[in-house]
Amino acid sequence: PAPESLISPLRLSSVRGIMGHLFFCLLLWFCLTVTVLVLPSPSSLSPGEPGSMTVTWTTWVPARSEVQFGMQLSGPLPLRAQGILTTFVDGGTLRRRLYIHRVTLRKLLPGVQYVYRCGSAQGWSRRFRFRAFKNGVHWSPRLAVFGDMGADNAKALPRLRRDTQQGMYDAILHVGDFAYNMDQDNARVGDRFMQLIEPVAANLPYMTCPGNHEQRYNFSNYKARFSMPGDNEGLWYSWDLGPAHIISFSTEVYFFLRYGRHLVHKQFHWLESDLQKANKNRAARPWIITMGHRPMYCSNADLDDCTKYESKVRRGLGGKYGLEDLFYKHGVDLELWAHEHSYERLWPIYNYQVLNGSFQQPYTHPRGPVHIITGSAGCEERLTPFVIRPRPWSAVRVKEYGYTRMHILNGTHLHIQQVSDDQDGKIVDDFWLVRPLHSRMMYL
Repeated sequence: PAPESLISPLRLSSVRGIMGHLFFCLLLWFCLTVTVLVLPSPSSLSPGEPGSMTVTWTTWVPARSEVQFGMQLSGPLPLRAQGILTTFVDGGTLRRRLYIHRVTLRKLLPGVQYVYRCGSAQGWSRRFRFRAFKNGVHWSPRLAVFGDMGADNAKALPRLRRDTQQGMYDAILHVGDFAYNMDQDNARVGDRFMQLIEPVAANLPYMTCPGNHEQRYNFSNYKARFSMPGDNEGLWYSWDLGPAHIISFSTEVYFFLRYGRHLVHKQFHWLESDLQKANKNRAARPWIITMGHRPMYCSNADLDDCTKYESKVRRGLGGKYGLEDLFYKHGVDLELWAHEHSYERLWPIYNYQVLNGSFQQPYTHPRGPVHIITGSAGCEERLTPFVIRPRPWSAVRVKEYGYTRMHILNGTHLHIQQVSDDQDGKIVDDFWLVRPLHSRMMYL
């Protein structure tokens, strides 16, 4: 077997010459509901839910799929798991062929740290570490949230790396638009992006949703490179984290109709069913949080869908499949968006009506969902300006590079902060969302 140190994206040119194939990403999927993107790196802590974990990685030639793991930092890795190999052919002119490996580790203990490596006799990755999520609902997850981060000008990435090294988060939510674009240069831009996010993704569950920059070849690079829960190729899915139920969906089905108008109908009815199930379990997991790429509302100075009164995401197509009524009806607490390269916090809102809890405490027992737009992580397209006069439903607007921190303290209190990378990590927005423990489905 090749020595472990040879399998690393940081040594791309030398490894290819020495080995003929190279691992450039790993995905961990915990308990069949949480996915962690992990790239070979010196430090690779990845927390996940108890029960099971699926590791996904890529090679340039066919090979066996095996993970060796254990609980000791050094010495032999006594446990073994085998998995499956699938082939991904990029849609570019070279038709590059990548081999995707998936291996599921089962019967993991909650809160326990595991060490593992993946590969085969043809070559092994370095060793990585992950810690299973705490069990149950009575703990307080911390997440970083952002969208629109490219392989170039990824301004938020250095600070996210430092935060990750300090153990500040339990998971990452990347709300669409990766690399700009993963399919470019016969998917080599996608390779480079995966290497860039390695210091963050190698340590944390990296949960995603598709954005407009993933659409090439029917979102094929997105579907291949990220293994999200469910059976919809990562386009829409949901998962539980502590006291929260988190729903990821595709706003892009409303815009790229050439890939199938039926997807609008299919996703809408899946969302409806998932929200009904989440509300039946709301006593255990009170928070319902959604993440989708293109917002319903925004006050940016462009011609994007969110600047239009009858936006497609909000109102649907032909008066059908609009998401605002659906989310309001089922008492969604928080809606996370990106697409606009800025940060904007809305007052609690429904149908353009501001529904603050009170004048003094607008986010305490609000009468409508709260929207956060956080798409300023940094990409080649730079920041998006705002219109001069804020809309009456816009509470805070920040045209600076940065990302969002979310702390789900318990079933009633959730803390949001916006970090500015232009101001050396200064917190430029800070608020608490407070909702009652009971009667969460109805906004009164």
